[in-house]
Amino acid sequence: QVQLVESGGGLVQAGDSLRLSCSASRRTVGYFAAMGWFRQAPGLEREFVAGISWRDTSTYYADSVKGRFTISKDNAKNTVYLQMNSLKPEDTAVYYCAADSGSWSRPYAEAEYNYWGRGTQVTVSS
Repeated sequence: QVQLVESGGGLVQAGDSLRLSCSASRRTVGYFAAMGWFRQAPGLEREFVAGISWRDTSTYYADSVKGRFTISKDNAKNTVYLQMNSLKPEDTAVYYCAADSGSWSRPYAEAEYNYWGRGTQVTVSS
């Protein structure tokens, strides 16, 4: 059973930074095609934030976070990070880590990912 564990959430002020981490319970390279971050704000659907391939250097970002968020990976630690800068109140949400053990043909699609973490809360005050 694969587990994804997120950490790094918290309460910050607008303009601050946070770094989220997602650690997998097994070796990622060769098993997962990619990992990503999604978020869900109260009353809204879960939305794609960023994704990164384990097979090459491909990364994808939602338009709302481009230029502010950076996704990265550490193969040796089986960990993916989400560096979030210039945070805004509208970034407030529960952030979920997800992994795809398939083809990652639709990086932005929630249905593409077959493993999910439990989420970590990010709250940005104005």
